[in-house]
Amino acid sequence: MKETLENAQQILSHAELICPPQSLNLAIERLSKEISGALSKQFPLVLSVMGGAIVFTGQLLPLLNFPLDFDYVHASRYNHAFQGSTLHWKIAPPEQVSGRVVLVLDDVLDEGYTMTAIRQRVLAMGAKQFYCAVLADKSIGKEKPLQADFVGITLPNRFVFGFGMDIKGMWRNLPAIYAIRD
Repeated sequence: MKETLENAQQILSHAELICPPQSLNLAIERLSKEISGALSKQFPLVLSVMGGAIVFTGQLLPLLNFPLDFDYVHASRYNHAFQGSTLHWKIAPPEQVSGRVVLVLDDVLDEGYTMTAIRQRVLAMGAKQFYCAVLADKSIGKEKPLQADFVGITLPNRFVFGFGMDIKGMWRNLPAIYAIRD
C-alpha cells in the first residue's frame, strides 16, 4: 500500500508519546559523558547504522569532545516492515576497522540480531575492540545475544517510531519517540 499524507497523519494522531524530546536530550548528554569516559583516549572509529541512527548520531557526535574517525554501515532486517527478517547488508563495514577500536551507534536494540551481526563482521575484519551505543534498549522479555555497552533509555516492548526510527518509512524526523497504541 502506498503511504499518503493522510496515512502518516493518522498514524501519528493515534500514537502515544512515550519519550519526549527533553528526556532524549538528557539521555544523549549522559551517554556522551559515559562514552567520553571510556573511549576518549582510544581514537575510535565510530560507525553509525543507517538509517535509524541518523538522528541519534547527529545529536551525539558534537558532544563527544575527543578525536574520532567516522563512517557508517547500512544493515537492515526490517525494510519498512513491522517485524525483522533476514539481515541485508546495503553497506558493509569499511576496511579501516582492522586494528581499530570501533564504536557502533544504533537507534534501538530490539532483539539484538542486527547488532550481533555487525559485531561479528567488524571483529572478523580485525577490529581490536568493539563497543556499541544505542539510543534505546527495548525490554522484550527474553535474553538477547548481546547487551549494549552504552544505553540512553529503555523502552517497552512496543512498536516505536520517531527520532530516527520509522514506521513504514515515515516519521524518522520526529523529535520524540512514539509507540503504536496496543
